[in-house]
Amino acid sequence: MKRRDFIQAAVGGAGAIAFAPLASCSPGDEDPINRNKEQKMYALTKLPYAFDALEPHIDARTMEIHHTKHHQSYVDKLNAALEKYPKLHTLPIAELLADLDQVPEDVRTAVRNNGGGVVNHDLFFATMSPDGGGRPVGKLAGAIDETFGGFEQLQKKFAAAAVGVFGSGWAWLSAEKNGKLLIETTPGHDTPLMFGRKPVLVVDVWEHAYYLKHQNRRPDSIADWWNVVDWDKAERNYTG
Repeated sequence: MKRRDFIQAAVGGAGAIAFAPLASCSPGDEDPINRNKEQKMYALTKLPYAFDALEPHIDARTMEIHHTKHHQSYVDKLNAALEKYPKLHTLPIAELLADLDQVPEDVRTAVRNNGGGVVNHDLFFATMSPDGGGRPVGKLAGAIDETFGGFEQLQKKFAAAAVGVFGSGWAWLSAEKNGKLLIETTPGHDTPLMFGRKPVLVVDVWEHAYYLKHQNRRPDSIADWWNVVDWDKAERNYTG
């Protein structure tokens, strides 16, 4: 499979939960990762739950600020960066990030940083649920057992990677082209899409994601995050 073909598969397949409208969108809402047909701009994805729905694991005030301030700012800055390149607004953000060479050099860094901020947050919010927690399901559960030797081993290795991110970034459970799972981290708002891999699950380890509740205790925030992971959606990300 050529890299371009894999990018398209990732956007339409395992990564689709991040790039399709979330369940809370009402009929007629635009795809949050595609342009608004009237305004020709990207739009902020709606959360599929209330700000306080993930308490006590993630507090309502953090969710509100995270979504309406930080997430919104990346959408706004991405739109501003692409203002003089309206044709690029017709492309899914994931496609821009997976092939940054198609983005004009004068806005490439802005698209990388802010486009990554948009899709990473979309995936992060979409793969949490008030009914989350528990254990992996389906083929993903089998792949985790095969790759890591069980869910508990995945948790240990994933948490260690997330805690070890220097400064701001993300920790990912990703899939290679052949379906092989791996744990990886990215700085800033980089995404596995840039390297031809499918995002399956992600935790945000920027301080704004946890500081109000956990202050400098990043390990505690990750321990709480496991309680809201939506494994059904992670399974669809992996197998879609």
